[in-house]
Amino acid sequence: MGIGATLATMVDVSLDRTVVLGYTHLGSDLRARWWPDDPAPGALGGQRVLVTGGTSGIGRAAAEGYLRLGATVHLLGRNPEKVAATVADLRSAVPSGDVVGETCDVGDLDDVRRWSADVAGRMDRLDAVLHNAGTMTGDRREVSPQGHELTLAVHVLGPHLMTSLLGGALRASGAPCVVWMSSGGMYGARLHADDADDVEYRTGAYDGVRAYARTKRMQVVLAQEWARRAGQDRALFASMHPGWAATPGVSEHLPRFERWTRPLLRTPEEGADTAVWLVATRPDSRPPHFWHDRAQRPVVFPGQRPPSADAVRRLVDHVTDATGAPFAL
Repeated sequence: MGIGATLATMVDVSLDRTVVLGYTHLGSDLRARWWPDDPAPGALGGQRVLVTGGTSGIGRAAAEGYLRLGATVHLLGRNPEKVAATVADLRSAVPSGDVVGETCDVGDLDDVRRWSADVAGRMDRLDAVLHNAGTMTGDRREVSPQGHELTLAVHVLGPHLMTSLLGGALRASGAPCVVWMSSGGMYGARLHADDADDVEYRTGAYDGVRAYARTKRMQVVLAQEWARRAGQDRALFASMHPGWAATPGVSEHLPRFERWTRPLLRTPEEGADTAVWLVATRPDSRPPHFWHDRAQRPVVFPGQRPPSADAVRRLVDHVTDATGAPFAL
């Protein structure tokens, strides 16, 4: 490694550790000077990509990025009017693109089953999935139609079930890519998987921001477990975080944070960059398969302990029990 590469690595690690610099647009602006090349034009030609939570923010930006690289994009949201409006907007932005609107509530496991059965009849191949759908609750615990804590249902249970049910189409790709959009906030949360009540946040005082961070940590574990069981020789299962980006979700749920950090926030396109790059380039990945700014990152900060094997096993057991779906395509 030359002096320039060594210096870049040192700066890159420092950006991660300082957080404020690394997660804002300052971090991506600086890293863009040395990170891997952009995907080649047309890199996703002939491929199908599913984007959940695609009607605004990072999901909408990722969908446009995939379209510009030649993919057919299946844009999924729970509100049919918003889906239709976003599809029209994307067709205007990328006239040559092929975008298909899909309606499903990812947090409703029955709706995931309904939609997956429907799409199986009209999609014989799926090359990539970006699990981007997200939600944040307040100080009152909310539940899904099946009675699961809502952020757990939207961020963990629904995406897992959808991935499993879409297994046939993903296998047909030959080299599928599945990416979970996590958050840098997961660094401040433990796995919390001592028992089912703990996973479902039935114990202790409820905190919506904490529940969000916990399930974002769970997504990282989920992606790694999928990667471990599926193998990475012909498939890429990974998670990532986008840094701090200006999105409708941040404005709605974290207004004070948004006001304080507004000049430093990334655009949705900057937040979506690694998600687009991962799907378009399919880079080699090693455990724990966690990415940010086109590079793999640790899942714990110095001084933190990674989730224990027992906690991971309990989470995996709860996910499979709650969804009835194995970690297998």
